[in-house]
Amino acid sequence: MSLERTTSELLGILNELRSLPTETEWVEFKQNNDEPDAIGEYISALANTAALLGKMHGYLVWGLDNTTHKIVGTRFNPIAVRVGNEELESWLLRSLSPKINFRFHPFQVEGNAVVLLEISPAFRHPVQFKGNEFIRIGSYKKRLKDFPEKERALWRVFDQIPFEKEIAMAKITSETVLKLLDYSAYFSLLALPLPEGKNGILSALAADDMIVARMNGLWDITNMGAVLFAKSLSDFQTIKRKAVRVILYKEESRVVTVREQEGIRGYAAGFSGLIAFIIGLLPSNEVIGQALRKQLPMFPQLAIRELVANAIIHQDFRLTGTGPIVEIFNNRMEITNPGLPLIQTERFLDSPPRSRNEALASFMRRIGICEERGSGVDKVVFETELYQLPAPLFETTGEHTRALLFSHRELKDMEREDRIRACYLHACLRYVQRDQMTNSTLRERFGIDEKNSATASRLIKEALDAKVIVPYDIHASRKYMKYLPWWVR
Repeated sequence: MSLERTTSELLGILNELRSLPTETEWVEFKQNNDEPDAIGEYISALANTAALLGKMHGYLVWGLDNTTHKIVGTRFNPIAVRVGNEELESWLLRSLSPKINFRFHPFQVEGNAVVLLEISPAFRHPVQFKGNEFIRIGSYKKRLKDFPEKERALWRVFDQIPFEKEIAMAKITSETVLKLLDYSAYFSLLALPLPEGKNGILSALAADDMIVARMNGLWDITNMGAVLFAKSLSDFQTIKRKAVRVILYKEESRVVTVREQEGIRGYAAGFSGLIAFIIGLLPSNEVIGQALRKQLPMFPQLAIRELVANAIIHQDFRLTGTGPIVEIFNNRMEITNPGLPLIQTERFLDSPPRSRNEALASFMRRIGICEERGSGVDKVVFETELYQLPAPLFETTGEHTRALLFSHRELKDMEREDRIRACYLHACLRYVQRDQMTNSTLRERFGIDEKNSATASRLIKEALDAKVIVPYDIHASRKYMKYLPWWVR
């Protein structure tokens, strides 16, 4: 969906729709019908049909004659309509699944009131209204389940179109493209010289699917181009809520907020600045480990970089109204992204990378923001071990994935679950490094003196009892015993 519509843009859309010979499957004309359930069913039908036909939007228009398309005006005012005590738009959004983008545009034409409802196409699965899915058959609204061939075709569409290739803004001039996208950052991050003319810039952006050429010299900006290189994410309706929010809290809870800031630029253009901003908010911590003793930020910069990159790349862009969040407390950092992971959280360290946004991930790898070979979680675990921090925690919460980093804590102050998780992740890290965990490596991980090897033995026993590790060779003597993560056997 584009920017907030100007009156001239709305008039242009209205004239295009009026020029259609008849109502189409993705456009419906009404005069005064404001029955909320009917509107909800039409949103479902038009969203599903727009996706099926490859249209950028479906439209429901009030104030036109259904046959002649003459402007006759309407009494319908979406702002004034209530369902119970709830505003119409809020009620519709709550009744739809998934919560797709749609917008009412009331405006005046020749002294007549017109309302244009602009509806984004369905994604991932058909749009339901109150649990029912609808589709347009000709100019009629029907239940999708009654037309299985349409339903099969719609699912094939969902399987073919990734988020990155969908359009964030359509039919704009080359000058507008260059105004909205930080093309200089694109060339800088790829270590390429900046072309002298705008045609060279546009050609390069198009070759990377950041923009798409249309007829008459106009362009579309893809979601890929917008989310990576927008000068301001708020310029793009579909992704403006995907900016990374950073929140600093006073203590260990969310009661008192010290500072909150939302990112402005696209992820690629603004990544370095984002990481620098986060690091600047962190208190320092005296770190002792690997013959290292000095004041450093509370959390390793490399670990933060990898986890923020993961949150950006692996998020589910289809979840509306939510984006990545970095929350900083005085004892931990939480990095949350929309969407459940495609692999189990306990297998983050060893599993081959899987991303629901592969084109985005691929480009971020090209510019060195994320790992080419994996998720970078092995780096996160390595860094926390190097700086003698508690093991990171990966968890899911509802429709989100969360990674937690913890500030320094002595072994004696760790909870049992923290010790077991650290032991398990240490075994995983050793395994992906083609090695095995031993009493000696675990002592090194926790900074335990050699004379206190019994302490490491107790930690290993806790992990064995929790069944997160297994012996490499059950017949080996206890002194030479090695251990593997549970999933190896």
